Amino acid sequence: MLRLSKRYTTINFGFLSPFIQFHMTGQQIIAPFSIQPLLENADVKLLPLKEDDFEQLYAVASDPDIWQMHPNRNRYEQPVFKTFFEGALQSGGAFLCRVLPSGGLAGSTRFYNYSPDDNSIFIGYTFYATRFWGTGLNTQVKKLMLDYIFRFVNIVYFHVGAENYRSQKAIEKLGALKLKEEWIAYHGEPDRLNFVYCIRREQWSL
Repeated sequence: MLRLSKRYTTINFGFLSPFIQFHMTGQQIIAPFSIQPLLENADVKLLPLKEDDFEQLYAVASDPDIWQMHPNRNRYEQPVFKTFFEGALQSGGAFLCRVLPSGGLAGSTRFYNYSPDDNSIFIGYTFYATRFWGTGLNTQVKKLMLDYIFRFVNIVYFHVGAENYRSQKAIEKLGALKLKEEWIAYHGEPDRLNFVYCIRREQWSL
């Protein structure tokens, strides 16, 4: 089991970390902070996703079981995952997730859709190899991301597939509240019904 620890947290902004956030509509929003830093604690490291990461990430994503409850369940197919991967790169906020101390690749997640209107951002597009399910990895990753991003934003939103019951329970355990249901336009994939959850800064700091 992964330990839920905030110790040894490292943030490295780096010269290659983009500051441009894309809405799903394609509109560019400039965030006044990095949405793709290097984040690390004692148990997990999130590294900015790069173009040459495709093969190793697809080696994880090619398992159909990963996508059983996700909105688009055919992402294990290479052409479909290639489109997903291209969208991740374009988001400017995607990560590889590696477990420590082994450095094994567990999956991916991202920040996206920064909005200055309510000073908010989304976390989502998360997936992990099945061997990491139930280990506490997802909670550790979300805590790492939330601890970082709440230095800058007031609200974090989450899109969760309407039939992704596992992810709905996981996000509710973090204290997220369901706000509404809406259809989401994915990059190069069919629109899907999602639930929208949120956590506010004052709630997370309690």
